Amino acid sequence: MPVKLYDTLARSNQTLSQPDGRPFYFYCCGPTVYGPAHIGNFRTFLIQDVLRRVLEIDGFNVKHVRNITDVDDKTIRESQAKNQSLKAFTEHWTEKFHADCHSLNLLPPSIEPKAVDHIKEQIQLVEQLIEKNHAYVEKDGSVYFRVHSCCDYGKLNRIDQSELKSQTENSAGSTNLADEYDRESISDFALWKARKDEDGDSYWTSPWGEGRPGWHLECSAMIHRTFEGQTIDLHGGGIDLCFPHHENEIAQSESAYEKTLCTHWFHSAHLRVENKKMSKSLGNLYTLDDLIAKNHTPMALRYTLIASSYRQPLNFTFDGLRASESALNKIERFTETLLQKIHQSTEQFNEQYITKHSLKDFGLLQNAWEGLSNNLNTSACLGSLFGLIGSNLASKLNADETEQLLKALGSILYALGLTLFTSPKQTSEAPQAILDLAKERWEAKQNKDYAKADSLRKSLQDDGWDVKDTPTDYELFPLNK
Repeated sequence: MPVKLYDTLARSNQTLSQPDGRPFYFYCCGPTVYGPAHIGNFRTFLIQDVLRRVLEIDGFNVKHVRNITDVDDKTIRESQAKNQSLKAFTEHWTEKFHADCHSLNLLPPSIEPKAVDHIKEQIQLVEQLIEKNHAYVEKDGSVYFRVHSCCDYGKLNRIDQSELKSQTENSAGSTNLADEYDRESISDFALWKARKDEDGDSYWTSPWGEGRPGWHLECSAMIHRTFEGQTIDLHGGGIDLCFPHHENEIAQSESAYEKTLCTHWFHSAHLRVENKKMSKSLGNLYTLDDLIAKNHTPMALRYTLIASSYRQPLNFTFDGLRASESALNKIERFTETLLQKIHQSTEQFNEQYITKHSLKDFGLLQNAWEGLSNNLNTSACLGSLFGLIGSNLASKLNADETEQLLKALGSILYALGLTLFTSPKQTSEAPQAILDLAKERWEAKQNKDYAKADSLRKSLQDDGWDVKDTPTDYELFPLNK
């Protein structure tokens, strides 16, 4: 089944294909490194990671580029507030981002360009736009893109150009120098921003004077450099970047280079927390460290952030995070049962089975793979997996068939980026014999042998323990006698 993905520009699912003679070009807007990335940021990065993994399993050679924004209004403002150089400040937060990516099992990109390392390329891009009359220089040395010179500006977001005001007559009544701004204030946008006192030492020399590039410029310049001037196959980012950032990328790239920037656009929806918008003022702008401090695992967070449709807003809840932990435990128990059938232990499972097997047939997990291939339908994939776990089919397989199922399961887990048997077991201090009895009872219940399950529950109770079932797991707790 070919890999299909919703295209923001075409407004429909489109088949992704491996180009002849070169890798599949995949560019993602990366983090702005002025603080730790929050879980909303990571939802987007994780979905992109799942897509890359699916493509690789399908046989694609992916050139994945994800940039680092290390110069913009926020990085300059926060580095000045900390009395640090821009370089030292952003390197610290870049290292923290990399550490979080490792904990969440994100594959490193093929290339990770930084905006500050591409100032020359950004200046060259501005020069081309001025030469072609798509940009103009203001008296203070700032340079703006002339939106009305781009006849199809707004095509990604279906914006009517006639509704846009000129930059010098925007809704605020003044020139817009901000890197990020509201929809109603956008028309001509800053390509180069003249130096201001509050920028401190964060400035560079250009033909128009001292200053620094506008935020939208960097991606266009880095895409052109890292993909050697060719049209890229796929561009990803959060839905909040669709306008104005990606719209402006298209305008400045296609006006300067006179070729299509990208053939397929891929956007992930917002994340809310307990049905509220994430914000510092509400105290719900959670980072990975915040959740680890609450005794949740990175793998449970990864599961939570990828388990539902990327095109729909995700409501993050702590109940949902605990349910993810239970779901992972259930997958582990199922996997352990399969390994026992072929006399293998859990220790080497991640290294031996969780790899990008290019399987022609996923067998009992074919529907799970087809879910991932069809617009990254992770919920359908997981539903198929748990349908298998809840059935009695796996218990009827011989050793060779069990081995093939483990390979298919490993490929599905690789695509999802989930590793197993990595978290310390929470045992509620029950003796091993009680833990074994509880596991046997759970398996009997899953196999619909309710008489045996009831008998084992009675045995547990006689030994001073009871068990509470959830939809995906169970918990042991001592009886008060």
